[in-house]
Amino acid sequence: MRTQSTSNETVEMYLKTIAELSDGGTPVIIARIAERLGVTAVSANEMMKRLAEQGLVEHVRYKGVTLTENGRYIAHNVIRRQRLWERFLVDHLKMEWSGVYEMACRLEHATSNVLAEALSAYLGYPTVCPHGSPIPNSDGTLPVVLTRPLTALRVGEKGSIHSIQPTSTDIYAYLNRHQVLPDRDFTVVEIAPMDGPITLNLVNGRVALGRPMAELVWVSS
Repeated sequence: MRTQSTSNETVEMYLKTIAELSDGGTPVIIARIAERLGVTAVSANEMMKRLAEQGLVEHVRYKGVTLTENGRYIAHNVIRRQRLWERFLVDHLKMEWSGVYEMACRLEHATSNVLAEALSAYLGYPTVCPHGSPIPNSDGTLPVVLTRPLTALRVGEKGSIHSIQPTSTDIYAYLNRHQVLPDRDFTVVEIAPMDGPITLNLVNGRVALGRPMAELVWVSS
C-alpha cells in the first residue's frame, strides 16, 4: 500500500518535471514527462488525470499539459528546496558540481518550507543554483531571466553560458569536463548540417555538442 508521503513525493516529482520541461508556460507533451521520469506513457497519462482532478494541471488535447497556479506554486517550491540543497552541497560540503542534482532531488522531499527558509538564510539567500538556474522565491514565484537555448544561435554569434538545464549526472560530468559551465564566454564556430553537432570555441578550446545536449545549455548575449 502506498503511503501518504510516497504519494505526495510522486505528485511533487511530476509537477517539478512539468515545470522543468516547460518553456515559458508552453504545454509539455506527456511522452516527454514519462521519458524524463522513466515511467510508461500509461502511468504518466493516469497521473495527469489525477493531477487535473486536483486542479494542479490543465490538459490541452493534442498539445500536452500546463501547470495551474496552484500546481506552479508547488512545483516552484520543490525546485527551490532542491536548488538550495545543491548550493549547500557544492559550497559547504565541496561536492562535485556534476553530481549534486540527483542528491538534492532526494533531499527536497524531506525538506519542509520552514527548513528551506532556514537553509536559505544560512546560505546567505542565494539567487542561483550551481548550474546557473534561478532559485524560486519563497512565495513560489520564479525570477524572469532572458535567456535562450544554445540551439537558437547561429555561426559567429558570441554569448555567455547562463545555465545548464536539469539532466543526468553523466551529462553534467561531460559538460564539466569540457568546461561548458555557467559564466563561460563562447563563440559558435560551426553548426553541422542535418541537425548535427554545434561546435563552440571556449577559452580552454573547442567542444562539439550534439543537439540534444546543446538544448540543455541556455545562454545570454
